[in-house]
Amino acid sequence: MAEITPIVMPKWGLSMKEGTVNDWLVEEGAQITVGMPILDVETDKIANAVEAPDAGTLRRKVAAVGDVLPVKALLGVLAPAGVSDAEIDAYVAAYETPAADEDDDAAAAAAYQFIDIDGIRVRYAKRGEGAETVLFLHGFGGDLDAWLFNLDAVAGTHTVVALDLPAHGQSTPRLPGTTLAALAGFVAQFMDALDIGQAHLVGHSMGGGVATQLAVDAPQRVRSLALISPVGFGDEINNGYTEGFVSAQSRRDLKPVVEQLFADTGLVSRQMLDDLLKYKRLDGVTQALASLGESLFGGGRQTEQPGRKLGGKPVLVVWGAQDRIVPASHARNAPAQATVKVFDDTGHMSQMERANEFNALLKAHLGG
Repeated sequence: MAEITPIVMPKWGLSMKEGTVNDWLVEEGAQITVGMPILDVETDKIANAVEAPDAGTLRRKVAAVGDVLPVKALLGVLAPAGVSDAEIDAYVAAYETPAADEDDDAAAAAAYQFIDIDGIRVRYAKRGEGAETVLFLHGFGGDLDAWLFNLDAVAGTHTVVALDLPAHGQSTPRLPGTTLAALAGFVAQFMDALDIGQAHLVGHSMGGGVATQLAVDAPQRVRSLALISPVGFGDEINNGYTEGFVSAQSRRDLKPVVEQLFADTGLVSRQMLDDLLKYKRLDGVTQALASLGESLFGGGRQTEQPGRKLGGKPVLVVWGAQDRIVPASHARNAPAQATVKVFDDTGHMSQMERANEFNALLKAHLGG
């Protein structure tokens, strides 16, 4: 049965244990190419498409719409025409979903760590043992789960670290300041605390602005920059999003706000909204986000422009053509040496909506 290739439930993020099959996107008999979306799956974090890791003919849909299945469960089977139905039947019948590895569970639990920096307790995740470190910085109102589909892509060759910025995620809801410079200074302190002398920085939206500011203020700490829809490269910004995020008090209020992040609004799951509301109800979060949003984006204008001050470092800039938060036209303000990619049919979250393509760009950038 060497010619039979299984399609299995992926593991998105360290904490994922199961997923729900929402819909098949292809029919049996379809010719599948690597990276092709095959079916939609919803987890407790996000809904997204499972992309084919291999090429071949889809011979059998094993999972049905509505099935709730563990990670690595069999979803479907790829096989050439020369493989008989009986052989596929036998393969499916014999397939056993691997049991959850205790080491994996322990690693997942240990991956989320905490450290105190100037009275702010910071949650972070650390993976891999590479000689160089890649540090991921999320956007306004987000947390380290913004990188669900990206951390493992580079953890095999680099040490990977992602943190919840102050007043975000599970870090203390207190800010070191309401400027990109203040946040960049805090990230430098975080790097010191983890003994990270220098890192490749990957930043999304506000996190991209923080990463860029750190490269301007302390260029010796930054090996390279990979920026997804970053702030700091132009004037305009949709502060209706940031203000709407701060003011939303219910799932009904929050849903249309969060949908602005994606070209495909189906990626916004009920659990995602519930998790965001739970975070927003923590004491101090609303006040911190309101002051941060007003300082950085008040009146729909970006107050700081570190992207216009970058030196000659390697820079990757990625944007979604349908970004409704930060205009994709700002990509033209990237430095001359930058590699720039604008994805069609993609919104503000390229690292999620175009995960495979973004990961390929990021690995090439880091390798270069």
